[in-house]
Amino acid sequence: MYILGIETSCDETGVAIYHSQRGLVHHLLYSQIEMHSEYGGVVPELASRDHIRKLIPLIKQLLHESNLTNDDITAIAYTAGPGLMGALLVGAATAQSLAFAWHKPAVAVHHMEGHLLAPMLEENPPEFPFVALLISGGHTLLVQVLGVGQYELLGESLDDAAGEAFDKTAKLLGLPYPGGVKLSELAKSGHARFKFPRPMTDRAGLDFSFSGLKTFALTTFQKSDQTQQDKADIALAFQDAVADTLAIKCRRALLQTGLKTLVVAGGVSANIKIRATLTDMMEKENGQIFFPRPEFCTDNGAMIAYAGYQRFLLGETQDLEIFARPRWAMSEL
Repeated sequence: MYILGIETSCDETGVAIYHSQRGLVHHLLYSQIEMHSEYGGVVPELASRDHIRKLIPLIKQLLHESNLTNDDITAIAYTAGPGLMGALLVGAATAQSLAFAWHKPAVAVHHMEGHLLAPMLEENPPEFPFVALLISGGHTLLVQVLGVGQYELLGESLDDAAGEAFDKTAKLLGLPYPGGVKLSELAKSGHARFKFPRPMTDRAGLDFSFSGLKTFALTTFQKSDQTQQDKADIALAFQDAVADTLAIKCRRALLQTGLKTLVVAGGVSANIKIRATLTDMMEKENGQIFFPRPEFCTDNGAMIAYAGYQRFLLGETQDLEIFARPRWAMSEL
């Protein structure tokens, strides 16, 4: 069976086709970064309008380049939430319209479940059960995963998500959008002058808090000479603090669950320093760690097609209601 996946939760228009035997057939992605960079961040209304402009042409291109027609498609999966409401509605309305016109079932997919299952697209996928760390611009979650749809939330961010803290700290340092990526690039030229705290690691529990770390970075910057080297040194210290905090919490989660496999996914999982720190921690714990390839860390249609395929196997399809939820906890799955 062929599953068409549609992703429009924020500022990337992603489409893909996943086959039950062949695996990922093809995927395409259009990023709006250049448009939003003019405004220093994502403008929701502009994002929605750009999804409208690009989604149907991308689907046509995807089918053409895959040598498939709509008759070959078994079901249409789309991101139903969480995300920007307007952007979600574009994907949901398009998916339901195609499902109606093509006489195919539609499958609503949780955006973070898509990220969680993204490593399954690799040649060497993880096996259940495992602990998953989901780190993106809007979420920082630790989840015990027993199987598809069998998720237990272990910890989450109480304020800023890791990616959000990266972006906000970058903005405080005067870096352009997308801030998190620019901060990581700047950190490469940093010197280890500053020691930032590792928030909430001195107490029990698996929740995260990064807003204080962002404030610490601002205070450090204000006390410095505010040179380019100062910015680089602060970027390095901030990134190291986030990476160490994530590693400490992941180790606790593995000890708490007794598991030896860690899956790391979401946009921030592409960060080289975070990958290296978590990989080093897992080597010391004699465990296994899995990441999606960098192109599948950020929002993409491939992960939605795969997650939609898994949900379709469970018999989960939508009626003709255009279903979109800007806030949607994974615990509700």
